[in-house]
Amino acid sequence: MQSSKDLTRPRRGLDRRRLLSGLGATALGGSLAGVARADTAHHTVADAPIANVASQLDSVPYLGRHQAGVVDARPANGMVASFDVLARDADELEALFRTLTERIAFLTVGGPVPALDPKLPPADSGLLGPVIRPDNLTITVSLGSSLFDDRPWLASLRPKHLQRMMRFPNDALDADICHGDLSVQICANTQDTTIHALRDIIKASSRQMILKWKQEGNVPVITPGPDGRAESARNFLGFRDGSANPDSSDVAEMDRVVWVGPEDGEPAWAVGGSYQAVRIIRNFVERWDRTPFGEQERIMGRTKMTGAPLDRREGSEFDVPDYVSDPEGKATPMDAHIRLANARDEASKAHIILRRPFNYSNGVTQSGQLDQGLLFICYQANLERGFITVQRKLNGEPLEEYIKPVGGGFFYTLPGIRDASDYVGSSLIAAARGA
Repeated sequence: MQSSKDLTRPRRGLDRRRLLSGLGATALGGSLAGVARADTAHHTVADAPIANVASQLDSVPYLGRHQAGVVDARPANGMVASFDVLARDADELEALFRTLTERIAFLTVGGPVPALDPKLPPADSGLLGPVIRPDNLTITVSLGSSLFDDRPWLASLRPKHLQRMMRFPNDALDADICHGDLSVQICANTQDTTIHALRDIIKASSRQMILKWKQEGNVPVITPGPDGRAESARNFLGFRDGSANPDSSDVAEMDRVVWVGPEDGEPAWAVGGSYQAVRIIRNFVERWDRTPFGEQERIMGRTKMTGAPLDRREGSEFDVPDYVSDPEGKATPMDAHIRLANARDEASKAHIILRRPFNYSNGVTQSGQLDQGLLFICYQANLERGFITVQRKLNGEPLEEYIKPVGGGFFYTLPGIRDASDYVGSSLIAAARGA
């Protein structure tokens, strides 16, 4: 029997061969058997993708105790799509979950596109050609509070902290890009793969759910430094985003920070899942670019070029600021973004979150400004203790002059698909029928 640690992520080579065989991907033959992500085994969520490493044959197993795409290293492209669900009962919701699982299994493993009668619509959009390659694709399914609110037969099974995303003081939320019954996070090496996956899911589930909004983004691809150490990616404000992220390769730390366990007081079906917070945060880049360099660093709390703490400028982004030796904020201001978000004291350990953001660029606003910003995504075992508490600490920070959250939502990421006979959301469906 596998241990819980083994189930966290299946053995790549063996599971890869089984999945290819089981899904009939014979056209790919042995070229994909046993292939996993190239050179990313020790990379974490915060690390930027490394130049000249990604391959279309990279794969992330979709089976495991937890869903893929949460603690796995980010590839270069990602998106979040939110849907309204049409299911009226447990049977219809199960049908949707099984449809999603079928598409996840095929898209993340790859294989030849079925050839149909030319008189029928094609089986695939054709965007990736006749053979689908995994391209490091992950598809992560989460549920919004409205799915439970609008269905009395699900109401008693709502995760304890799941709620509709509230408006914080600096928000200017656009209702058209907020909330939803179900979110799908799609990440891959290339943008074509994420778009292909979204179109595939929309086509397969068109009678079961309707697309409400989506936001695409990317992570800058970098070349490692002279020491070969992976760096955090930069956001559109020019600072490294993720320097203080917990180590996503540390299974014990992820069990504490990210994954809901039996001791967390959640419904039994939710164990193995996580809370997902999504925020579409516009950056006023023109205003930021006219702000003095030193002020930018004081607002963020780190040096801009290296990411080093302000009290250790000669260091690197991996150095930790020493707030104990700076009680009055002479080096790192008391209202600096990183100091407000994480005071690095014993109490702050309870509020750690795993950030998984992407930069976005949507064009030009009607006022002639660049519509750029951050597709902020984070995961935590307790939404109230995690993102909501951290955001309340940030209310009123100096950075608010340069950013404006405009959309997003709170969701509950379902437990993983344990084996080939399982489907995403199966524990919720079993609980709904039992109730």
